[in-house]
Amino acid sequence: MTVTHGRPMTAEITDILVAHCGLDADAAARAPAASLEELGMDSLALLELSAVVADRWQVSIPEQAGHLSIPAVADLVANRADPPGHTENSVVIDAPLAVVWEVTNDVANWTELFTEYAVVEILHRDGHTVRFRLTMYPDENGVSWSWVSERTSDPVSRQVRAHRVETGPFEYMRIHWRYTEEDGGTRMTWTQDFAMKPTAPVDNAAMTERINTNSVIQLAVIKDRVERIARQRADQAHPATGDESTEADDE
Repeated sequence: MTVTHGRPMTAEITDILVAHCGLDADAAARAPAASLEELGMDSLALLELSAVVADRWQVSIPEQAGHLSIPAVADLVANRADPPGHTENSVVIDAPLAVVWEVTNDVANWTELFTEYAVVEILHRDGHTVRFRLTMYPDENGVSWSWVSERTSDPVSRQVRAHRVETGPFEYMRIHWRYTEEDGGTRMTWTQDFAMKPTAPVDNAAMTERINTNSVIQLAVIKDRVERIARQRADQAHPATGDESTEADDE
């Protein structure tokens, strides 16, 4: 079942056909697999349907839609109205690439790096691949979201590929981390590709906005914390030297 804004898309399309195209709702209910043509929708009705759908969801319905059933039209509209989610966010960290790579890939200590994770549990390691469970702090409804992810790092290319093993409300979630040296430090880039399940409380567009908003916050936190670590390490490696006393000064 395809859902939009908490309501089945099939119901949305049916309402449009009844209100704007003269569809007999009872006839549609008796024959859910019937095509629009079989339900009596002529070319003018299809044009009206196309106009309403274009206005409401900015989606174009093909001219041959008459052979489609209402659920098929609903799937077509939903797939085009809610394309898979994609985000890309980055930050330049004033620290050497080696330090940024080490700190941000220390998954066991992500509770010290991110502000949203309450618990990190390492489940399995195999070379550069780690499987782990993340548990977030309770949200505004008191729910602590938790899931299992797996990430594989490539120290040579300075890239990381990750995905959710327990997908929860997602059909899938794939994450790509890239690290590049730039003037002034290291750029860390997050790319996320995903799709929400039809039963999820939000659609792809809403989750895209949510991820973009949260990524800006978390990247700023990570930038501050990694830069602080880099400064501490630099100070330890090169401690400041005070003025050395001489015998003459003592006399």
